[in-house]
Amino acid sequence: MKIVPIGARRRGRGRLAPLLLAVGALSGGLTLIAGTLLLVAVPAPAQDKPKPTREQALSDLVGGDVEARRQAAAGLGDVGVTSDAPALLRALSDPDEVVRGLAEHSVWQVWSRSGDPVIDSLFQLGVAEMNRGDAEAAIQTFTTIIDKKPDFAEGWNKRATIYFLIGEYDKSLRDCDEVVKRNPDHFGVLAGYGQIYLQLGQPERALGYFERALKINPNLRQVEVAVEELRRIIAEKRKGTI
Repeated sequence: MKIVPIGARRRGRGRLAPLLLAVGALSGGLTLIAGTLLLVAVPAPAQDKPKPTREQALSDLVGGDVEARRQAAAGLGDVGVTSDAPALLRALSDPDEVVRGLAEHSVWQVWSRSGDPVIDSLFQLGVAEMNRGDAEAAIQTFTTIIDKKPDFAEGWNKRATIYFLIGEYDKSLRDCDEVVKRNPDHFGVLAGYGQIYLQLGQPERALGYFERALKINPNLRQVEVAVEELRRIIAEKRKGTI
């Protein structure tokens, strides 16, 4: 699950509900904005430089100069495999903000490839259905992916996202559980847990998941803001001031 607006409401299975509603009961206006949270605009790779091989990219991501690390972080989005995700996750703490942004983009690309061209084609279909707001069709497509390749964590993750957006929180939580069984470092689904528990009126539990997401990906600025606000709210509640 990527970071999506808090406050989705169910308005039928066929369409995704309008979003971006405040969580007034918890914070008087705590809201997360849609989208994965790249820190900076991702620059296009230099045209006069050949793209690094996968092996070279993995090496440069750790020991290269800043330009080499940028090229490596971008290149792994194209040529990386699932086993390269840990290297990209480590790059989320790189001192260079461009490397961090490119690494975040690339880890989503790596996670979204199953290694099976049939499944990958279905996955792209499901994403297209999500993008046009056809929740029912997307759920069916991702269910087919799950049935055919249950070890592909991102199939579960995308279905969890749709269930969240249409207000099926219990189903979303069950799919989130399946994601973390297969990919415990999935910061998107950890943040997704947090959003669900906010909707369910459990701010302490939401805070724990947001903190776990930030530990893996410290660049989730909107989640960072949510954590600060939730800590304040919880502290004030314990004091009895709200």
